[in-house]
Amino acid sequence: MSKLVNFLKRILLGVWSVFTLTRSLVLNFVFIVFFIGFIAMLTSDSEDIIVPTDSALVLNLVGELVEQKREVNPMDAFLLEALDEKEDKPEVLIADVIKVIAQAKNDDRVQLLVLQLQGLKSTALSKLQDIGAALIDFKESGKTIIALGDYFSQDQYYLVSHADDIWLNPQGFMLLDGYGRYNLYFKSALEKLSINQHIFRVGTYKSAVEPFLRDDMSTQAKEANELWLNDLWQQYKEDVAQQRGFSTDNFDENISDLLSKFTEADSSFANYALTNNWVDQLKTRAQMRNNLIDMVGKNKKGTSYKNIGFQEYLMSTTSTMPVQEHSTNKVAVIVAKGTILNGTQKPGTIGGDSTAELLRKARFNDQVKAVVLRVDSPGGSAFASEIIRQEVELLKAAGKPIVASMGSYAASGGYWISAPADKIFAAPSTITGSIGIFGLMMTFEDSLSKLGIHTDGVGTTDIAGFGPTQPLTDGMSQLFQLSIDKGYKEFISLVANNRNMTLAQVDAIAQGRVWSGRKAKDLGLIDELGNLADAVDAAAELAKLEQYETLLIEKEPSSRDMLFQKLIGGTYNLATSSFAFLENSSTNEITSLSSETAKPMTQFIQQFRTELSKMNQFNDPQGIYTLCLTCTAQ
Repeated sequence: MSKLVNFLKRILLGVWSVFTLTRSLVLNFVFIVFFIGFIAMLTSDSEDIIVPTDSALVLNLVGELVEQKREVNPMDAFLLEALDEKEDKPEVLIADVIKVIAQAKNDDRVQLLVLQLQGLKSTALSKLQDIGAALIDFKESGKTIIALGDYFSQDQYYLVSHADDIWLNPQGFMLLDGYGRYNLYFKSALEKLSINQHIFRVGTYKSAVEPFLRDDMSTQAKEANELWLNDLWQQYKEDVAQQRGFSTDNFDENISDLLSKFTEADSSFANYALTNNWVDQLKTRAQMRNNLIDMVGKNKKGTSYKNIGFQEYLMSTTSTMPVQEHSTNKVAVIVAKGTILNGTQKPGTIGGDSTAELLRKARFNDQVKAVVLRVDSPGGSAFASEIIRQEVELLKAAGKPIVASMGSYAASGGYWISAPADKIFAAPSTITGSIGIFGLMMTFEDSLSKLGIHTDGVGTTDIAGFGPTQPLTDGMSQLFQLSIDKGYKEFISLVANNRNMTLAQVDAIAQGRVWSGRKAKDLGLIDELGNLADAVDAAAELAKLEQYETLLIEKEPSSRDMLFQKLIGGTYNLATSSFAFLENSSTNEITSLSSETAKPMTQFIQQFRTELSKMNQFNDPQGIYTLCLTCTAQ
């Protein structure tokens, strides 16, 4: 008996030792984190940022332009700031960019705007058009815009074309390759793995599931994609040509013309850009720097020109004091950005429950008289989309007008949640429509059988034991297809009822087909072409408001998140949207960032992982989706 007691005692002492060690490690880790943060705050430069007089504002954007920033783990953000590390996937709020440009227009301290965009990742044309409009407005002040860089991607060049003078490195690169849509297709791979895919869909042009059914793009999908891609490319050419003062014929879409001009330019991309009037001057980095010094003078160190970067200027012109409310009439803005998923989701993704909760807050807020739903989404879960739509209808029933403002994408589920709005706005280059529905299911009975694994048993009904390890019966296939057919009828009925159209009229332009915003207006799928500001004005007009303020309704941070925010000094927000502010570090020096020049194998792996992650996200309780996977141009 004593031996047993001694054995148990040793076991308990061992467990207690492990617990004590674990507790000590956790406490020590927390102490180290807070100590690092405390030291970082003590040693940080606490002086206010001062905008130099007669200086250049450098629009050095790094990352992806977004309507709403994704939520970041507060501990990760705290460690990044304490250790002075950079974000893996930085994001830039488009509203911040427009705000900075507008502020600089009337700022006497800013004499020059420098576009240094080599850190800007690929983005949608609608976002570029919004910033381009701000640059055009800036030039009305009489101030000059200079664009410079070692290379320009196609998206970067759209903004660069608005400059008064464009400088490219003599060894630089730029090539405008137009828009395209290319997918990975998995049919043969799935067959080799003996994975059986079961697809249920409605819509001739609903091509979201084609990668699992085919090894190439269908004729119908090519037809639909070419239409909206050509529309976007035409808008790009018209905008750039207008800014550069040449014809849309100057875009070398024919490889023979391109090769001829390239040969005449001594096989130099920089010379080709210069002779083709894409850029104005070829300059080395030192020449660029010296020319800017001649224009605005040297900085305090005497090492470069007098300037202030985008983030620093944003911080210097953003008041840290709370804004006093002057009106009890509010037009609420709710951002719905990302894939639509079931349940509660973090900012940067649309959750059926979480987005519905934001709409509910607007409904029960007596100060909110109208709502703008800013949609930037290719769709997703049909069930989650319907949950959001129901809340939109409840807002209308409460007597509060709601206006949908479409961003870069508002397709499939993005259109589902927009359709019941009292008015719909979209940009000319918004990708919308894709009114269709599909279901996707994979079974692995053949794959498992090759490994010697089989499923067998008995059940009390024909559908007992249904799951991914057994074949899908004909009866179950019919059941799912009937459900998909009903979902499509509900979708086109929703559109018909809200757009004053017949079912036949909707069906003719639905079938999963994608349209540009400009074409969608002609088809009656939207009401007006305009941006977010236009939608806010329209909502106020519908509510008959003469004086009002905008109110952003977003997820409220938890008490833990607020604690971390206070510890970091209030400079970091867990999630931000078009009306909020977030600090990012940046550099003003002329440097080359290679975010757009990943190695081919790396690009392939990233694309493959992206395609798989899209499918892994799906969580609709019925497995029914209204999603446009082709709604990106590349």
